[in-house]
Amino acid sequence: MFTGIVQTTSEVVSIQQQAGLKRFEIAIKPEFTVGLQTGASVATNGVCLTVTKIENDKVFFDVMEETLKLTNLNNIKQGDLVNIERSLTFGSEIGGHILSGHVHTQAQVITVSHTDEHYDLELAVDTKWRDYIFYKGFVAVNGCSLTVGKLTERGFMLHLIPETLRLTNISHYHVGDKMNIEIDSQTQVIVDTVERILAKKQLS
Repeated sequence: MFTGIVQTTSEVVSIQQQAGLKRFEIAIKPEFTVGLQTGASVATNGVCLTVTKIENDKVFFDVMEETLKLTNLNNIKQGDLVNIERSLTFGSEIGGHILSGHVHTQAQVITVSHTDEHYDLELAVDTKWRDYIFYKGFVAVNGCSLTVGKLTERGFMLHLIPETLRLTNISHYHVGDKMNIEIDSQTQVIVDTVERILAKKQLS
């Protein structure tokens, strides 16, 4: 489990294509690998990945084909920065919202408005997932827990503060790029439950 509070960004040192997967080698700063062991879970751009090997400050992850199809990790190149969050530990402060690291879909950046006063990002998301996204609700974007600033015809708008831009890779994304989206699980349960109840009432 994760909180959506990205701890750092880390550079992808190498990507090795292997049978049925890609092996990512990521340079993570030592202060964020304390106690990290093989088999541990790390959210990488919001995707829950398992550590397969650790060599000094390099951490290795094997990403299967299905994960590559569903997420933007398949578009990551050597030298890119990815958002990193270690898994939640008992007693930790939860500053964002509970995440599983299981990405539901990708959203495409359709506008970026960057001025001295604001940094706004508009994302287009498939119709299937829009019912779970609400004004002032939570959504995880590349593993970062964010509040929806506005609903739009094609998706939603984010209003980002400088600290979020500093700690994450969001400012590296441009129009046309795709970002990983994990919707809030509680919102999904509520919406699906209400829809089932209404559907039963219509049939009765």
